[in-house]
Amino acid sequence: MAKLKAVFHYAASAGISTRLRAAESDWLTIDTCDEGDDARLFQLLADADVLWHVLQPATAEVIAAAPKLRLIQKIGVGVNTIDLDSARARGITVCNMPGTNSRAVAEATVLLLLSALRRAPQFHDATRRGDGWRMDPAIFDRVGEAAGRTVGLVGYGEVGRRVAPMLRAMGARILYTASTPKAEAEAEWQTLPELLAKSDVISLHLPLTPSTEKILDAKAFAAMKPGAVLINTARGGLVDQSALYKALTEGTLLAAGLDVFADEPIDNSEPLLRLDNVTLLPHVAWLTPETFDRSIDIAVQNSRQLLDGGAFAHQVA
Repeated sequence: MAKLKAVFHYAASAGISTRLRAAESDWLTIDTCDEGDDARLFQLLADADVLWHVLQPATAEVIAAAPKLRLIQKIGVGVNTIDLDSARARGITVCNMPGTNSRAVAEATVLLLLSALRRAPQFHDATRRGDGWRMDPAIFDRVGEAAGRTVGLVGYGEVGRRVAPMLRAMGARILYTASTPKAEAEAEWQTLPELLAKSDVISLHLPLTPSTEKILDAKAFAAMKPGAVLINTARGGLVDQSALYKALTEGTLLAAGLDVFADEPIDNSEPLLRLDNVTLLPHVAWLTPETFDRSIDIAVQNSRQLLDGGAFAHQVA
C-alpha cells in the first residue's frame, strides 16, 4: 500500500506528539515542524503529500516548495491563512474542520468576557505583588456581572450557538446578527446597527473575508453603548486596532477581551498591550487536548481519501 507523508506545521507538546504518533499507520507518517522553523518546513515539504496547517500562513512560496502536495488540511476553521488561488492552480484540495474547536472557543469566549468584566488580570497581578488588598477603590466602579447584561453575538455559527446558552444560563439577554435569521437560534436577531446600539457586550464570531475586514471600525465603536465590552476570539482583522485603542482609552469601551490580533505574533510595541482594561490571550482559545483529538481524527480521515478516492469532509477548495 502506498504510504502518505503528512507535515503537521505547529509546535507539538509531548501530549500532542503522543496523539500524532498514535495516528500513524502503515499508510501514514506524520512529521512535525515548529511554525518558526522555515528551514525544516521546506525540507519536509519536498516530499510531503499532505500539509496539516494550523496558523502560520500557507503562502504561495510554501505551496510551491511541495511538488507532491495533494491536500492542505486546516486544523481549525478559518482558511484566510491559506493561499487558495495557489492551491487551486495546482489542483490541491483544501479542507477545514468546522466544529472541532467550537466548544473550546466558546468556553474561552466566556472566560474572556468574565475576565474583562471583573478585571481579573488586574486583580491577579496586584495579588501576586501583595497589593491585592490595597487597590484603588475606584476599580470597583469598573467591574460588573454578566447577569442582566445584553450580549450581542456578531455571527451565529458553531461557536455562537454554543456561547448563547452558556451566557443565557448566567442571566444575560442574547442578541445576534447574521446574514439571515436562524430558525434554531436561541437568541434574538438584530441588524448589526441595532445590535451595536443595544448590546452591553459585543462578541465576534465571524470569518475574516474582504466584506468583514475591519467590520468594527471607528464608526462602529462610536455607535456602541457607552461602557460596552468587546470580546474577539474570531480573527484580529475584523477589528481596526487603532480605533479599538482609541475607544478603550477615551471611555467609549469599558474593556476588551482579545485572543486574536491583526498581526500575529503581536508586536511588543502594540499600544493595546499597555492597557489595564484589556484581557489578552495569544490565539489559544481553540487550543485544548480535546480539540486536537477531534481534529486529528478528521485530518486522518481526509488524508485517507487521497488513497481511497472518497469524498473529503469539509472541502473548501
